[in-house]
Amino acid sequence: MRKLLFESLFAKPLTEAAPAPDDAATAELAALVEATARRKLGRSLAIREVDAGSCNGCELEIHALNNAYYDVERFGLRFVASPRHADVLMVTGPVTHNMREALRLTYDAVPGPKWVVAVGDCARDGGCFAGSYAIAGGVSAVIPVDVHIPGCPPPPLQILRGLLALLEGVAGHKPAR
Repeated sequence: MRKLLFESLFAKPLTEAAPAPDDAATAELAALVEATARRKLGRSLAIREVDAGSCNGCELEIHALNNAYYDVERFGLRFVASPRHADVLMVTGPVTHNMREALRLTYDAVPGPKWVVAVGDCARDGGCFAGSYAIAGGVSAVIPVDVHIPGCPPPPLQILRGLLALLEGVAGHKPAR
């Protein structure tokens, strides 16, 4: 025990390097998302995130959008606690049989117009969990999906690009019902 304690005092922490400093690109992309949301919706974009049975990799990247580095709330993107306050339902992971009905009820609780964004490869078709006895399939097997953001997991900037693609398509696109 003593040896481990001394080793831990002198060992460097095992962490990943910080993202490359690309503040200008992040700020520009987030500002573009905000401007598009205000132009298309007349207000900021409210997002309700639902984990339908994932490994939590996508959730970590989504939560990174709210950390001090990205801080997307300053650009008008906000995550809400209730689906009744949301414009976008952001779903991660393959849909498990236990979450199928809960996801459908959450979708029904979002007021119209509403959009669904499936985040990650698992949300598309079940990913590495496809074919498991516990998996009902991708998000589109349970509710209609408007935009899919690929990746395992997709980085925060790719999630922002996906939201921008969703907003750009809002004008001539009716949300899935």
